[in-house]
Amino acid sequence: MYQCKFFQIRELVPPAIFDKRGDRAWELLDERLLFTLDGLRGRYGRMTVNNWHWGGDRMWSGIRTPGSPFYNETSQHSLSRGRAADIIFSEISAEDVRVDILAHQNEPPFDLIMAMETGVPWLHIDVRNCDRIKLFKQ
Repeated sequence: MYQCKFFQIRELVPPAIFDKRGDRAWELLDERLLFTLDGLRGRYGRMTVNNWHWGGDRMWSGIRTPGSPFYNETSQHSLSRGRAADIIFSEISAEDVRVDILAHQNEPPFDLIMAMETGVPWLHIDVRNCDRIKLFKQ
């Protein structure tokens, strides 16, 4: 079982999942997503998925449960999949990261990213089963 080097599990799941499962919540996330998150942090520096544990307002940018205001049963974020993250970078824009990913998509840490959302100020990545790299807009 892979556990991120640069993230605590609290940064990837909502409070109720952490309270129920603790470190066992790693089992709910696709390891391809976890490898990619570590690679992105290594390449771009500090970044945030969830920050609820430190008093922030982000708790649904990793796994989403049916109680989430953003829940969609077919989302890659859903508890049954655990294949997506929405990321805010501290030192680079999400658009610059998207451009870099597309320019180097067959190289680590980008080679496992299957889809990205466009037109948003965060980076949505996921590791769904599809042709690479699917770009979509909600």
